Amino acid sequence: MKKFTVIGGVNGVGKSAFSGVLSRTDSELGIIVDTDKLTAESGGDRLKGGKKAVGIISGCLNKNLNFTQETTLSGKRTLRTVNTAKKRNYYIRLFYIGISSAEESISRIENRVRKGGHDIPESDVKRRYESRFEDLIKILPYCNEAQFYDNENGFVYAGEYRNGEIFTAGDYIPDWIKELKALFKRLI
Repeated sequence: MKKFTVIGGVNGVGKSAFSGVLSRTDSELGIIVDTDKLTAESGGDRLKGGKKAVGIISGCLNKNLNFTQETTLSGKRTLRTVNTAKKRNYYIRLFYIGISSAEESISRIENRVRKGGHDIPESDVKRRYESRFEDLIKILPYCNEAQFYDNENGFVYAGEYRNGEIFTAGDYIPDWIKELKALFKRLI
């Protein structure tokens, strides 16, 4: 079965690191589409990087290839891709990574920049952090499976979405997943 894997979360949560960990154990990721990496390869031009990502994703969908997309879930493009994949009978799975605050995201991005990585405008990070759960909730119904991971101190499995409900896992339940669960109940 062809698979579309979404690795989602706001900027700075560790999507690329998670993708790297997952690629060592999961043989069905297919082509990994990392827009940040494509942007870096395009000399830092976000527009060119984004266009390359869209082209790769379209190619995968047209050829029925497994692929993985790292995304903040913001904007409409990811939702359109999920819709298209669903219509083409892809099995859609989501790995969502959360952290405690926009300030933590900003701090991680600053650290990444100090090490030579790419920057994200603070206003974009804050805006995406504020709308993160609304963006996530829009795609959950299309997912065949969805798992949530907390990355305050390494990737810790925190719960999942199944049968139209969010379930938590383990004794440690991060505040962000409690907030997600409460918002989900209000919106659904």
